[in-house]
Amino acid sequence: MSTRRSRKLWSLAALIPVSLGLLTTPVPASAAPAAFTHPGVLVSKSQLDFVRDKVNAGAQPWKSAYDQMMGSEYASLSRTPKPRSVVECGSYSNPNYGCTDEREDAIAAYTDALAWYLTQDARYAQKSIALMDAWSGTITSHTNSNAPLQTGWAGASWSRAAELIKSTYSSWPNAGRFATMLRTVYLPNLLVGSNSNGNWELVMMEAAVGISVFLDDKSSYDQAMTRYRNRVAAYVYLSADGALPKTVPGSGLSTRDQIVNYWQKQSTFMTGLTQETCRDFVHTGYGIASIADVAETARIQGQDLYSTDVGERLRQALGFQSKYELGAAVPADLCGGHLNLGLGPVTEVGFNALHGRLGIAMTNTQTLTERQRPAGTNNLFVAWQTLTHADNPN
Repeated sequence: MSTRRSRKLWSLAALIPVSLGLLTTPVPASAAPAAFTHPGVLVSKSQLDFVRDKVNAGAQPWKSAYDQMMGSEYASLSRTPKPRSVVECGSYSNPNYGCTDEREDAIAAYTDALAWYLTQDARYAQKSIALMDAWSGTITSHTNSNAPLQTGWAGASWSRAAELIKSTYSSWPNAGRFATMLRTVYLPNLLVGSNSNGNWELVMMEAAVGISVFLDDKSSYDQAMTRYRNRVAAYVYLSADGALPKTVPGSGLSTRDQIVNYWQKQSTFMTGLTQETCRDFVHTGYGIASIADVAETARIQGQDLYSTDVGERLRQALGFQSKYELGAAVPADLCGGHLNLGLGPVTEVGFNALHGRLGIAMTNTQTLTERQRPAGTNNLFVAWQTLTHADNPN
């Protein structure tokens, strides 16, 4: 990192209130833009135009990422939606009544929306609309213990799909009904947040931010962004935080023992460690993905979070996890000397923003990101980010 950029990151981070004892002072509210940019959930028109030019030119890695997406089951024009009125999701997917169907139909709707924009073949826009219409005409609620997480996973993909179609396709008669579904079935459950493992609340806020942009709902956007920034500060540790990680206001974590237990019994804190690192890298990857995805949506909406403590925490989390994913020896004071790896296809957005746009050196993250290309989907809420964000300057 250049000295000038380093000072910029840390001087802005210093403006964020620090921990008082064990409790974190809430971060300042994040103001919604005067007018939302559309399309503006994770991807912008200029980003997609860049991708389309690269794909049409056969340039890599975009062409291989495009072929991967178009060859997937999610891009199939023969896909039949499987909506349910009540989606019931228990812990560890037991029971699983409509949970996988909803998540995968939502990813398919987003995949088809991307395919429509990149090919200008209206069949893909119509398939995306058919998937969204099937669910908006059926679903009424999510139930059981994993309902908040399910709402976040599905809501993140639905908002991306809806935003692209509404902003770039000429006819969607039931767009209002889909908006009502997001406003009544999803948004109220998302905005209340969760005190579960951090990846839950991060993806819930990702979905809430995306839905708020689609709905042009400034109040919900502000509420979700404030909760997101508090959760990011409590999810990734920086040495500047002090002896203990920050906590989310209202979390109930008030002693060292409680915090250590919440951090998967990790008692030695090091910069870049996340609240779920010692659980496994799969869930850690979910959290990192949502941190980056929300920051990217905020950037499109005119708010630079990459140059605040959000960006610094994202940079450190990516670098820390990437180092061990690449095979670095695990010290004894980190998770008892053993890590459960498997970070997933989650590095492209943050790496492109911090390294590609800001020019910050991220050697381990770069090696891992380039090794994993083309990054596909985790079949939950992350999809096709090599295609949309690899080396994308827009």
